[in-house]
Amino acid sequence: MATGGYETALVVGVERLSAITDWKDRSTCVLFGDGAGAAILKRSKHHKGILSSYVRSDGTLGDLLCRPPGVPASPFSTGAVDSRSQYITMNGREVFKHAVRSMSDAASRALDGAKLTGTDIDLMIPHQANIRIIEATAKHANIPMDKVYVNVDRFGNTSAASIPIALDEAIETGRIGEGSTVLLVAFGAGFTWGAMVVRF
Repeated sequence: MATGGYETALVVGVERLSAITDWKDRSTCVLFGDGAGAAILKRSKHHKGILSSYVRSDGTLGDLLCRPPGVPASPFSTGAVDSRSQYITMNGREVFKHAVRSMSDAASRALDGAKLTGTDIDLMIPHQANIRIIEATAKHANIPMDKVYVNVDRFGNTSAASIPIALDEAIETGRIGEGSTVLLVAFGAGFTWGAMVVRF
């Protein structure tokens, strides 16, 4: 879109984590939820649209949150089913540490790229991993919690769907309107993370 090749894009985030969650593992099954969300992007003018973005990944940390034998890493088998190893596994303490560090860094870099600070942001929509990660990221970005959209208490961690769902709710409830400057911050398995500043 930035190069003029496209005028409109459909961005979709969908997760069905219930299918790969071990309901006997209380360290993960109480965290995740299923969800879907989408947004339509159009080329914009007059200092609106995406003001800056920042995206990174580090595959060396992938084992901290993964689905170990999942295709195509290894063939699916009855042995995997019997051992219950086909489900999500997570090292919660390490994931928390890296999520806070990565989301905080991404937020700072996206704000710097837009030549803004946390005080210029009308609303922050973070990946809905857990409230402690959200609070730590907001504090680092100098954004008060009354300017942070939270729905993890209602939907759990819907992974790739969490920001699209929250974005839709924020628009529907009037938290985002014409001229709003919004910081989106995400973190996910792999590990991948990023942030974006958008003016509506």
